[in-house]
Amino acid sequence: MRKTIAVSAALLALALAGCAQTEQQQRTGTGALIGGAGGALVGQAIGGNTQSTVIGAASGALLGAVVGSATTPQRRGEEMCRYRAPDGRIYVARCDDRYYSGNY
Repeated sequence: MRKTIAVSAALLALALAGCAQTEQQQRTGTGALIGGAGGALVGQAIGGNTQSTVIGAASGALLGAVVGSATTPQRRGEEMCRYRAPDGRIYVARCDDRYYSGNY
């Protein structure tokens, strides 16, 4: 039963990773899949039982997702900044050169 749950969770993660839309979401999903697989192997090697494998897979998936998300390169021009219009309204738009030069 536990193996069925683990396999189902892995297939669900794989299916959801394919639906990601942004580069960061894709890298997060890929990192989770690679980390989960690696964690499952390490858990099985250390504990030699299903519980260790599941714990390793979950830990590896979490760590892989965090690393995948954190290492996504930020492209210049994709950052969003808050601005105040002359009439006092606050709006959000892509950052201009003041953001990149530090004169904001």
